Amino acid sequence: MSLKDLPERIRRVLLVSSKPDKEEFVQSAKITGLGIAIIGLIGFVIFLAVMLIGGL
Repeated sequence: MSLKDLPERIRRVLLVSSKPDKEEFVQSAKITGLGIAIIGLIGFVIFLAVMLIGGL
């Protein structure tokens, strides 16, 4: 894999890829939002635990 092969690999990826339809986009957005919410909830629970212990 050299730098010379890069344009050909990029071209191959662009030929295979396609724009997601509305249903696929909405599903991806829901999953991403759920992941962000879960990570935020975990962070909030950790924050509350530290506050209750008296750390900060």
